[in-house]
Amino acid sequence: MEQSRIRLDRVTKRWDATTAVDSISFDVTPGQFVILLGPSGCGKSTTLRMIAGLEEASDGQIHIGERDVTRLPPGDRGLSMVFQSYALFPHLSVADNIVFGLRSRKVPKAEQRERLAKVAELVDLTDYLDRKPAQLSGGQRQRVALARSIISEHPICLMDEPLSNLDARLRSDMRREIKALQSRLNMTVIYVTHDQVEAMSMGDRVILMQHGRIVQDGTPDELYNQPASAFAASFIGSPAMNLLPLVKGDQGAVIDGEPTTTVAPLEAAGGQLGIRPEDIELRPASEPGVPATVLSEEYLGADTIAHVTVGTHTLRVRLSGKHALTGQACRLHWTAESAHLFGTDGLRRHDLTPTLLSSTHRSIPRPPVVGSFQH
Repeated sequence: MEQSRIRLDRVTKRWDATTAVDSISFDVTPGQFVILLGPSGCGKSTTLRMIAGLEEASDGQIHIGERDVTRLPPGDRGLSMVFQSYALFPHLSVADNIVFGLRSRKVPKAEQRERLAKVAELVDLTDYLDRKPAQLSGGQRQRVALARSIISEHPICLMDEPLSNLDARLRSDMRREIKALQSRLNMTVIYVTHDQVEAMSMGDRVILMQHGRIVQDGTPDELYNQPASAFAASFIGSPAMNLLPLVKGDQGAVIDGEPTTTVAPLEAAGGQLGIRPEDIELRPASEPGVPATVLSEEYLGADTIAHVTVGTHTLRVRLSGKHALTGQACRLHWTAESAHLFGTDGLRRHDLTPTLLSSTHRSIPRPPVVGSFQH
């Protein structure tokens, strides 16, 4: 299994004066499903292409197993790749597309047929082997691309946004299928996406990138509950974390534009307070808390996203069920444990603890919120 270990050591990619990937290092253990996540232009696809050998690293080293593959051509790296565009030959049948690589390597025909039958059953394509790609749905075409990768029997598979061409329902189905296949075959997978839902639902580990650098490397739970920076906090979660600027108040740090409620120690002023929409409670205006007004709601069926104003800032609050609260004054509550502080540099403050709703406030009973703040 050590042959499927991947290690990047200070890898950099430059094009003239532009640095696309800036001295990144990480180690992928055998059998891991690792997500490279980030916005467009962050360097995630370039990183994947350097691992594949489709782009040459400007500096640094790439190891697969015990081998330094930094300068090796793609065919000598012992890996397969699934692309966003499927990359199928339209004039070939599904079967011929799947075994194309085996034929190129002159694998015996009997072995081709045996491996094709096994892989087609694995990805549920047995009944489609005689069809052309144009006769398949988007999800089926993606399964053909997966089958072509699996049939190579390489222990490493690189995937570059393979689901971005599919509609929402198909993406959800394919996420489950890809994760199940990876677990079943014990493949090492590096998967590139800008979709944080894919990252959270599929990855054993998520490497979040920004401007060619690694911002945070950890489990989905760590990125969600302990974001290393304001960027990580805002990128993970739907809706994204609310980020509120903090300024000096009489007793400590307060939200800019709302000077009546101390929410953090004075040392937090100049930074930001982060609270996820699902961690905020709306309570009647007669109770203690941060004064706010409900601007509008978005009804999503199981949930309602309430847009509320605090000072000159708008926050999103996730409420269970349907609510009609527009125009009402309220108070916002959250626990100290669910709030996050970020410094003037945007990085997480581990040395400070938010002060709003400490243990002295937890005895306040939570009233029902079903369209009104009236008891």
